Amino acid sequence: MSTVLIIVIVIAALVVLALLLTGARKGRERRHEARRAEARDVRREAEVQDARAMGARAEAEERAARARREEAEAREQMARADELGRDAQERHDEAARIDPDGDPREREAEEVDRRA
Repeated sequence: MSTVLIIVIVIAALVVLALLLTGARKGRERRHEARRAEARDVRREAEVQDARAMGARAEAEERAARARREEAEAREQMARADELGRDAQERHDEAARIDPDGDPREREAEEVDRRA
């Protein structure tokens, strides 16, 4: 074999090797780009889901605050009702003391029941 032929074969082998390496790099870059695109899609979906979760959390907090306000209002209403009930009982007791036709034993029994 001549030296020129050997040099041509080596150069051809190097060109083929360079083409293979370039092709492999391009293939790897295409795969990486595809994975990057997939990662972007996943991130977008995560952001949408995060926004939904934040909205649901805000709604739940609002409902909880509303429930606390309603509970406080209910307690106030219950306290007013208890006070009205005590006032009414006092008026009944006063009426029983004033009533000339009332039974004194009944008044005593009501007094005992009220204290208990």
